Amino acid sequence: MTAKISLRRVTKRFGPKVVLNGVDLDVAAGESLVVIGGSGTGKSVLIKTILGLLRADAGSIIVDGQEVTGLRGSALAAHRARFGMLFQGGALFDSLPVWRNVSFALPGGRTAELRAAALDNLARVGLGADVAELRPSELSGGMQKRVALARAIAVRPEILFFDEPTTGLDPIMADVINDLIVELVRELKITAVTITHDMASVRKIADRVAMLYNGQIIWSGPRAAIDASGNAYVDQFVGGRAEGPIQMQLRRA
Repeated sequence: MTAKISLRRVTKRFGPKVVLNGVDLDVAAGESLVVIGGSGTGKSVLIKTILGLLRADAGSIIVDGQEVTGLRGSALAAHRARFGMLFQGGALFDSLPVWRNVSFALPGGRTAELRAAALDNLARVGLGADVAELRPSELSGGMQKRVALARAIAVRPEILFFDEPTTGLDPIMADVINDLIVELVRELKITAVTITHDMASVRKIADRVAMLYNGQIIWSGPRAAIDASGNAYVDQFVGGRAEGPIQMQLRRA
């Protein structure tokens, strides 16, 4: 398959701290890739660098054959417009009703047209018109995630990024969100990149899995291979074991 996104030797540091240390990664067109790794391993920095929200210190990021690391101004804005993003906390605007949140990134139009488009996208995530005039604060956590997902797909992006999409949800609602992601990615023929440490999400939504550790992709393979990866770091992470090569630093009083 043709690579939609291709990273080569991508590096990003913050002062003396190296977060990405020569990342090599390919995402095929139409693929659902899940990047796993512990908290603080650079997963969010990785997608922000691809988006151009952070500038890589070195390396190459190619999207659809175009080098994007040096983009600025209108070219960078056009690059970002190809992406949809489901943020970890939803990032909804509490001052706006649900339908205006969903239609926020849509091109300007008449109010009735924007509201109709919002209702259509809400329906795609299983929400009815009855929530359109509510404020996000009036919704449950699961419903807020659905609204955020409706906003992410509203502009029909070529690529969708999901940042810890099930964080803060109970197991049943998390599975609902996972099912919605699978359904929408297939229906809309979107290339998807998800970052998570939730193995239930990985097993539900991934076509392929890559593990980020110490600033590098240390393993990648099909979802079916994660339980027999042959990689001690992946095995420890997937099994959720304290013992292994990944050592968590504990601060003691």
